[in-house]
Amino acid sequence: MEYLELLGSKPRLEVLRALSRRDMYVSEIIDEVGMDGKTAKHHLDTLEDAGVVETYEDGRRRYYELVREVRLEVSPSPDRRFVVRLPEAD
Repeated sequence: MEYLELLGSKPRLEVLRALSRRDMYVSEIIDEVGMDGKTAKHHLDTLEDAGVVETYEDGRRRYYELVREVRLEVSPSPDRRFVVRLPEAD
């Protein structure tokens, strides 16, 4: 999936915003962003496939955490550039 497509989804941006504050398990994400479980899981799977989030388990809960920085760069004219990049992982 292209990075612009990945970040072009308002629900995925809301999930990323929530996870930027702290690691969360699915029920917390659902409550935080106000979506149903199936939709949340779809967006989390997409973000995980893109390498932006990872999961870990603590007891019976699966937590999601941000693992990559995502940058959106927009420059004014005359460059007219619009770039989304995920810096390489260390």
